[in-house]
Amino acid sequence: MSDSMDYIGISRNEACARNGATAINMTYLHETAGSHLVKQVPVARATDTAGDVLSFLPGRLYDSTDAIYIVDNFGCLQGAVRFSHLLAADTASKMNELMVQGLPTASPDDDQEHVAILAIKHNITSVPVVDGQKRLLGVVPPQTLFEILRREHIEDINRMVGIWKDNNRALSAIEASPTRRVRDRLPWLLLGLAGSMIAGSVVAGFGRTLETHISVAFFIPIIVYLADAIGTQTEAVAVRGLSLSHAPFRSLLAGELRTGLLMGLSLGILIFPYVLLTSGDFYLALAVALAVPIAGGFATTIGFLLPWLLSSLGKDPALGSGPVATIIQDVLSLITYFIIVSLLIV
Repeated sequence: MSDSMDYIGISRNEACARNGATAINMTYLHETAGSHLVKQVPVARATDTAGDVLSFLPGRLYDSTDAIYIVDNFGCLQGAVRFSHLLAADTASKMNELMVQGLPTASPDDDQEHVAILAIKHNITSVPVVDGQKRLLGVVPPQTLFEILRREHIEDINRMVGIWKDNNRALSAIEASPTRRVRDRLPWLLLGLAGSMIAGSVVAGFGRTLETHISVAFFIPIIVYLADAIGTQTEAVAVRGLSLSHAPFRSLLAGELRTGLLMGLSLGILIFPYVLLTSGDFYLALAVALAVPIAGGFATTIGFLLPWLLSSLGKDPALGSGPVATIIQDVLSLITYFIIVSLLIV
C-alpha cells in the first residue's frame, strides 16, 4: 500500500510540496463550507485495490467514513467510493473501477446553505471541499449538513415573521428577555405601521365611494387576505427556489406571474356568486372577481422580486418575505380594488 492513504492534511501538504505550491490558508469565514469541513477522511489512489484500502483502514481515526476519496499524486480529487460499495467489492478490484467520478464539490468560501442544498440535489451524504486547483481540503460531513439545514430553516421562518439578526437570536427568540424580543421584532412592526398608514390613506381617498356604496367595504378583507395568501406562497417558493434553480430570472418571474394570475382567476370565479348573493350587486361582484386575479398577479410579482433583489445584492432572500412584502401587497391590492370599483360602480 502506498503512502497516499492518509489524513487529508498530510496528503494535501505532500501534494503542495510536489506541485511547488504554498500552504493553503485554513482560516475561513463563518457559515462557509470551509468553516464546517473536517480534514481527517480516508483517501486512496485510483490504482489502489479494495484489499489494500481495507487493510489500511483499521487502527486509524477518521472524522468521516461514508466514502473513500480518490486523489491523484497532487491531492486533486478524482472521485469517491462509498464505504458500502468498498465492502461489497472483490479485494482485487481497483479503486478506479469502483469510484464515482464527477462528484459535486464546494469551494471553501461557498455559503453553508449552498453546500447543504448541493448534498440534497445530488443525493450525497457528504460534500467534498476543494480549492481552486481541485485539491481536496476535506468534506462537510452528514451531521453537519443536517445541522446547517435545521439552522437555515429556523432562520428563514423567523425572518419571514419579522424576527431579524443572526441565528442565535432566532433560536433564542422565545427565551430572550422581553426587552430584547421587542428590540428584535419592533423594527419590522414599525415598518408595518407605516404601511398600514399608507393603506389607511388609500381607503380614506375613496371615502366618497364608501359613503355611497357601503357594501364595497365588506369585501376589502377578502381582497387583502387572498392577495397576502398568494404572495406568501410565492415568497416561500422564491426563498428556497432561488438557491436551487439555475433557470433564467425572466422565465422564473413569468412563470410565477402566470401562476398568480391563474390562481387569482380561479378564486375570482369562485367568489363571484358569493358576492352577488350577499350584496345583490352584479357590478360589485364583478369588481371583486376582477380585483382578486389582478391583486394576485401583483402579489406573486412582489413576493418573487423582493427575495430575488436581496439575493442579487448578496443578502438573505428570506429578508424580503413577511412584513415588507405584505405591506406592499396590501397597498397595491387596495388600490386595485378601489380603482376597479370606481370604474364599474361610481
